[in-house]
Amino acid sequence: MTQSTPVYLLLGSNLGDRKRILSAASVQLEEAIGSVISSSALYETSPWGLTEQPVFLNQVLCLETQLSPEEVLQQTQRVENALGRERKEKWGARLIDIDILYYGKQIIRTGRLTIPHPFLHERRFTLVPLAQIAPDFVHPVLGLSNQVLLEQCDDPGEVKTLED
Repeated sequence: MTQSTPVYLLLGSNLGDRKRILSAASVQLEEAIGSVISSSALYETSPWGLTEQPVFLNQVLCLETQLSPEEVLQQTQRVENALGRERKEKWGARLIDIDILYYGKQIIRTGRLTIPHPFLHERRFTLVPLAQIAPDFVHPVLGLSNQVLLEQCDDPGEVKTLED
């Protein structure tokens, strides 16, 4: 039997019905990749990189998967496309964005895939939900837990729990 690997995904949306889109993405990811083991709260977050755009709704999911990292990437991109993602400009506004943060403790650097996510430790909008569900998970390159990375992060972006 193939061993399952935990994969951490960051979901983000700042266009359309953000809550509905993230919910639909979560359902489709579970069908395509594996069972959701844990999910963070929904967070409203300041845009990063390209700041002149609407605020984002972000969430981190941890799924158990038997897919390879490349297959996970293919499935996340398929879900993005199914939900209407259009790639117009780097860090621009989007209906849905799904980033692979970690694939177990593996370090992967190929032309298509870098895991852990190369900006993970620089982004408060990633670290707050990640530290909520996996505070003690240690970044395999930096050797620090998500909680410590969050404490050391100097990103000034606002991250607040979405109020229903």
